[in-house]
Formats: sequence, C-alpha cells, structure tokens
Amino acid sequence: MPAARESLLEAAGAALAARPWPAVKMVEVAAAAGVSRQSLYNEFGGKGGLGRALVRLEADRYLDGVDRALAAPGATADRLAAVAEWTVRAARSHPLVRALLTGFWDPDLPAPGRAPGPGELTRAVRDRAAAALMPAEDVRRCELAVRLALSYVVAPGEEPGAAELLALLSARSRRAATRSPRG
Repeated sequence: MPAARESLLEAAGAALAARPWPAVKMVEVAAAAGVSRQSLYNEFGGKGGLGRALVRLEADRYLDGVDRALAAPGATADRLAAVAEWTVRAARSHPLVRALLTGFWDPDLPAPGRAPGPGELTRAVRDRAAAALMPAEDVRRCELAVRLALSYVVAPGEEPGAAELLALLSARSRRAATRSPRG
C-alpha cells in the first residue's frame, strides 16, 4: 500500500497547509487521497500516527534538500552556503520543518512523537556533510553554516542569500586560517 500511504501523507500535508492540525478531519484526508477512511486507519492507526508520519516525512524532505545542496557541483563554501540557504528557506516555508529545527512546537501542528529534535537534525546534517566533504574543517564549517541559518529561522529578518552566507562563512574561515597560535 505504498501508493496509498504517499497519497494520504500528501493529502494530510495539504490539509495542514489549509488549517490547524486539530481541525483536520481524517474523513477529509482519506477522501482527498482517494482511499477509504478504514484504509487510513489501517495504514497509520489513527490521526496521531498520521501526524507522526507527516512530521517524519518533513524531516526526511529537509535532509534530502541538505543532500542535494552537498552534492551540487561547486566549491565547498558554495555547497555549505547552499545548505544554509536551504535550511532558512525550508524552515520559513514549512512550519513542520521550522518546528523540527527549532524545537518550538506550535499546538496547531501534529504532535512530533519521536521525531528528531534540533540537535539530532544538526548532527544528521553534520554527518551527511562528513560523507560528502572529506576535510574535518569542512564538516565543522557545515555545522556552523546550519547554526547560522538557524539564527535566521529563530530571529527572522531579511532572508539571507547564498552570496551573503558564503561571504560570512568565507570570512570566518579566512580569519581562522590567519590566526597564529598563542604561545
């Protein structure tokens, strides 16, 4: 029943975009997905299970975007800036991603269940960066890029562009490289 599961998750996501989770009705989600309400309950066990699956799906989609940014051609700094830019964009346009990345859970969203928290997601990004970028310094820079991006999510301002993030990351790297050890 993978196709029904995907359809139900898409329908639940669309319903959540239109109204708060407490107002989302399972009969409406099932109808929008083109399946019976019983199929929804068989697949997810109920509204709580559907909500948890929706939260997990958004976490996976966020990490897929991180993977795309890390796999893009270009210099390491460009890819790190792309990860940071994706983080800000995803969090601003997807309330579930914002909640996952910040830990600030709005009651209008499905309960997170065992969803990864901000620390887990940041570590997941770091681990993915370690797989995509070999030098340890680059992995540390990726973690810093995500933390910088999260500051824009937590304290919104004008959305930074990749060029701005790249400049911030590059300036920090240049300063670190030119520091002399204290003796």
